[in-house]
Amino acid sequence: MTEHVLFDLVSILVLGIGAQWLGWRLRIPAILPLLLFGLLAGPFTGYVRPDDLLGDLLLPIVSLSVAVILFEGGLTLNIRELPAIGRTLWRLLSIGALVTWAVGAGAAHWLLGLDLGLAVLLGAILVVTGPTVIGPLLRSVRPSGSVGAILRWEGIVVDPIGAMLAVLVFEVLHIGEGQQATSLAALVIVKTVVLGSACGLAGAGALFLLLRRYWVPDYLQSPMALMLVIVSFVCSNGLQEESGLLAVTVMGIALANQRRVAVRHIVEFKENLRVVLIASLFILLAARLQLEAITQMGLSELAFVGVLFLVARPASVALSTIGADLSWRERFFLAWVAPRGIVAAAVASIFALRLAETGYADAERLVPLTFLVIISTVAVYGLAAAPLARWLRVAAPDPQGVLIVGAHAWARAIATSLQEAGFRAVVVDTNYANISVARMANLLTYYGNILATGALDRLDMSGVGRLLALTPNDEVNTLATLRLTEVFGRGEVYQLASKDHTTHQDGPPHELQGRLLFAPGMTYAQLHERFTAGATIKKTTLSERFDYTAFRARYGEAAILLFVLSETGGLLVCTADTPLTPQPGQTLISLAPMAAEASESGRS
Repeated sequence: MTEHVLFDLVSILVLGIGAQWLGWRLRIPAILPLLLFGLLAGPFTGYVRPDDLLGDLLLPIVSLSVAVILFEGGLTLNIRELPAIGRTLWRLLSIGALVTWAVGAGAAHWLLGLDLGLAVLLGAILVVTGPTVIGPLLRSVRPSGSVGAILRWEGIVVDPIGAMLAVLVFEVLHIGEGQQATSLAALVIVKTVVLGSACGLAGAGALFLLLRRYWVPDYLQSPMALMLVIVSFVCSNGLQEESGLLAVTVMGIALANQRRVAVRHIVEFKENLRVVLIASLFILLAARLQLEAITQMGLSELAFVGVLFLVARPASVALSTIGADLSWRERFFLAWVAPRGIVAAAVASIFALRLAETGYADAERLVPLTFLVIISTVAVYGLAAAPLARWLRVAAPDPQGVLIVGAHAWARAIATSLQEAGFRAVVVDTNYANISVARMANLLTYYGNILATGALDRLDMSGVGRLLALTPNDEVNTLATLRLTEVFGRGEVYQLASKDHTTHQDGPPHELQGRLLFAPGMTYAQLHERFTAGATIKKTTLSERFDYTAFRARYGEAAILLFVLSETGGLLVCTADTPLTPQPGQTLISLAPMAAEASESGRS
């Protein structure tokens, strides 16, 4: 028996992580293969039976996991974005939520034939969108302007609102109509907002105090944060049902926007934990569906989903953006992005079970209907959002530009060559003389310390997708790559080799530095010496007659390959760990010595 349980748990983890990897590999929303794997493992094959496997622990595990996911989502929200998006966001969270609730409830009652109370509950559940789906979708689409910030905030903050509405309806169903139900509804809203916010701020304050006073060692900080998140969630739920989601969201926002203690390591831990939780939860919840419930889906269910797509979301966005400083293209895109995710599935599962225990008719229909909406919205929005954003011209292009830390002479030469090749290049330096010369050369500049608090908020990072740390200070280069890893990803932060450690083998640990630039052992001193000796940056387009072999024959190994421009307009950075083999049609940007230049001139 123990071996069977262990095998099932491992299978869930393998299926979940495998589905996430498949989504990344196929460049599709990961939730699609997650749902597919869950359906195959559960209702279609009976291989995984979550209720038999976890029993009464299933829904508490789901609730705690959702709490951690929403806390991590709160950690990504920056209140500095609110002045620009606050009015539209507030309307989406109030007017938009009410419109979605009303339209969803009406469609569920009239099209699906649900009892009015159950239809109103389903409408409340489907108010949520969810960070588990919105986040990956935004990373894929990269919407321009304020659209991305609006969707990110809405996707996280609307979840506790939807849960609160569901609790309100659930409580009213037990009391009935009348003055008592109205009073209860008002009390539920007040208690949820007040107690949830108080518990969230208390949890954030406790963690802040522990970190500020250095009362917790480094290796316990992330576990301590996890413990406080769960304690805040459970305490808030104990005081008011389902207010815990608001508590953990507030806790995440509060911690993310204070500037007294560092929480970046906690954010990274929660991001990794979130991936595992999402992978496991979708497999578990999808596997709980009954095959009969899936096969009974018909035209009325499809019509219900169609109303959510074509009426509920467009109407909520149209009413919420009246007078907003948004173009019609941005409004159209907002009206086409409202995928439901793990929070909707979890809330539906919890309330369906509670209603079923009280003998409420048709309660078992809540879960398959919610999953139908999840699958449909993720498939349609996830697959159509990127091409629609490009068609509407609200998607930022693939960021091929570079942020160069260091504005000395040859760093400016590299930035100029990239800018002339059509790539955005921004140089950063604390030396005002260097910045002044860079500005006179028409380069984009930022005068300041890249490591300073708020530097990234003041930098215009549009179109920038990678970092080149080129300063003569090896420690600054390493710290810059560590800081910018969370912005660009580990694969797109580069630095020069240290003067004392020219390879990854004898240098700092790989995770504590960026990718080493250009060639093995290429330090600042070596590049400076080459430029001082007269080496210049050269641009060469390869052809069938003059390929990379011919290039090397002409310039020799003394020429250092810096970048390769692909035929499709992409920029490849040459590194010590991944040597490039340029092909005909690509363009090389290299550092050629003066002797090679003179030799070429003599032959020409």
